[in-house]
Amino acid sequence: MQPTDPEFEALLAYLKEARGFDFTGYKRSSLIRRVNRRMSQVDISDYQEYVDYLQVHPDEFTALFNTILINVTGFFRDPEAWDCLSKDVLGPMIAAKPTGSPIRVWCAGCASGEEAYTLAMALSEVLGLEAFKDRVKIYATDVDDEQLNEARQATYGERELEAVPLELAERYFEPSNGRFAFRKDMRRSVIFGRNDLVQDAPISRIDLLTCRNTLMYLNAETQAKILGRFHFALRDDGVLFLGKAEMLLSHTSLFTPIDLKRRVFRRVPRLYSRPGVAFADTPPPDEPPMTGIDELRKEAFASSPLAQLSLTSDGLVALSNRQLDKLFGVSSRDIGRPFRDLELSYRPVELRRYIEQVQLERRTMRIADIDVLHGGDRLTVEVQISPLVGGDGSLLGVNIIFHDVTAARRLKDELEQANQQLEAAYEELQSTNEELETTNEELQSTVEELETTNEELQSTNEELETMDEELQSTNDELQSINDQLRVSSTQLDEANDFLETVLTSMEAGVAVVDPDLRIRMWNRRAEDLWGLRSAEVIGQHFLNLDIGLPIEHLQPILRAALGADASGSELLVDAVNRRGRTISVRVACTPLRRRENGARSDGAIIVMEAGVTETGSAEPV
Repeated sequence: MQPTDPEFEALLAYLKEARGFDFTGYKRSSLIRRVNRRMSQVDISDYQEYVDYLQVHPDEFTALFNTILINVTGFFRDPEAWDCLSKDVLGPMIAAKPTGSPIRVWCAGCASGEEAYTLAMALSEVLGLEAFKDRVKIYATDVDDEQLNEARQATYGERELEAVPLELAERYFEPSNGRFAFRKDMRRSVIFGRNDLVQDAPISRIDLLTCRNTLMYLNAETQAKILGRFHFALRDDGVLFLGKAEMLLSHTSLFTPIDLKRRVFRRVPRLYSRPGVAFADTPPPDEPPMTGIDELRKEAFASSPLAQLSLTSDGLVALSNRQLDKLFGVSSRDIGRPFRDLELSYRPVELRRYIEQVQLERRTMRIADIDVLHGGDRLTVEVQISPLVGGDGSLLGVNIIFHDVTAARRLKDELEQANQQLEAAYEELQSTNEELETTNEELQSTVEELETTNEELQSTNEELETMDEELQSTNDELQSINDQLRVSSTQLDEANDFLETVLTSMEAGVAVVDPDLRIRMWNRRAEDLWGLRSAEVIGQHFLNLDIGLPIEHLQPILRAALGADASGSELLVDAVNRRGRTISVRVACTPLRRRENGARSDGAIIVMEAGVTETGSAEPV
């Protein structure tokens, strides 16, 4: 699809008409890509077909807007930029404002609220918690109502809080149902509302405006329109904080950089129109002279209600009036002195650099809101510096006028304070309404959760009762099995004792081997014959035993007892018993069979019966 596809433009027009979302100012490449992504998810490839789909499925609007509006945000995103804002901007900005005056902040494109609450933490760290709650109002806006609702909840998971320094997380967040909630007393200072930067009016009298990585989705024309609104929204010394992907190189008439790398800009104030010069031109020479005109001019200048001072082009005091003497102590005695030697040149404001700029640029400048102490009273004056130009265009000097604007400033402050109080009351009412609405939604959600929990508990109780009955039945079965095992164990012990008694009572030595000729049993008579205890030979290979019995002679009868056609046989051999005496031993080897195995041999029983010694006497037992 081409960016100028009329069907795509028709889709944008339909979205604006049906839901009030104007996406025509967005960059076409990224906008088409995200719309196509959503269309592929519902298996639609044609824009007109997708318009029909939207008409039939109203819920699709929400999914489409969530796809288009890329709500990517986070706490302290780009930490270096936030560090610059906190150290180099917030401190000087707050210090320049009158004590106790309100601080208004606008977070445009706030998404789920992380950036608005980051601003709250940063301002609280500079101001202190109590001053923050008294002075700061943060207006957080976005076009996505779903994201605004999430931001009003102010609850975040551990993953979102990873970017928040540990000490700030402990100070400003509280555990809440497995998540973390921003402090409720500070949330009252953060007001969330819907605002379309392209269509809606901007918020006014803003000290700090943050709009991070929002402009980058818009085309150049729409960016210029929004930046014009931002310029209107900010105070004369207001600060604009953008994202790292945004620049203002083509808008230097509106904003000047404080830190271009971190995207922090200051508003460029509006320029005043150039007023007229202080004196009229000299009358033409052909006009008749007027009697006492010089004295009249001198007296008019001296008695002016405005404090005035005229300087020559080389910086010498040329004229001063009585009001200037009354206000700053500069009188006719100082005429002819260099202006730079007067205290007035640098106090209450540095005038010399402004005078040099006026002489260089040949334009009038105004310096507003200068505080002056006069007779114990604090006055507010405005200084106007105008160039004095001759008829031939040469610079004659400069004229400095001090306007006393104390009364006007007082009225302005009172009016502003009244407006602020009215606005604060409205904002508090709006905040209270939002809190009540939020509380109502939370209570409704809580009731539903409690009902669900009650049903789950009821079901769990029934399952536990069923499991208890099953465990009781299993326990009875285990008890029965245990009784059977106890009887079987007793019978086995009795059989083992009987077998041990039989083997012990036999006069001959007995050894039992498995099919691999490893010894499984070795009775006491065999211990007496060969001097090896049962514990020493159990598990050993019979043919590897180091005893006086000639083992190699026994291999044929062992093979006969362990072969396929197992049969018993016996052999008479000479041996040496444990005392070192030569004895005659009759060795009988019979196969070991289990009843269920039939003819197969499971080993062999070797019976070793001592005969006559070499001296002819019988071998003792």
